[in-house]
Amino acid sequence: METLTPSSVCRHTRIHLSTTLPTEFIDLTDRLQQFVAATSIRSGILNVQTLHTTTAVFLNEHEPLLLADFAALLEAAVPAHGRYRHDDATVRTVNVTEEERSNGHAHCRALLLPSAVSLNVIDGRLMLGRWQRVFFGELDGPRERAISVLIIGEAGE
Repeated sequence: METLTPSSVCRHTRIHLSTTLPTEFIDLTDRLQQFVAATSIRSGILNVQTLHTTTAVFLNEHEPLLLADFAALLEAAVPAHGRYRHDDATVRTVNVTEEERSNGHAHCRALLLPSAVSLNVIDGRLMLGRWQRVFFGELDGPRERAISVLIIGEAGE
């Protein structure tokens, strides 16, 4: 098992977002690359994790019609106006707040998507395929959101 050496570096940041739509896909790739570049890490791992149960983080292509297809797929699989026991205030007694939203659909949609991605950092840059971009998926917006980003790796010369 490899241990952290004196040239090992670990950095953390949070990305704060204000989403504007009920379902929205926000490309984080450039922000993440700027974070990687601001560290001295030449090779390592970048972990990107959502801090909310009605959001997602995933890799895919940034193409507007494809993003519309993602939203349509989620709506077809888990309709926003479906019936969800989570939304029934007459029976739900756990984790209820005064500002409770009817968001059972968003929790169910989040179950279908990843809440984090880990990406390789090589030569001080994210190692992504030609069309790969990192997205934050809002499933219960609009809201204020936060993402935790952690990079661990070997410092460059």
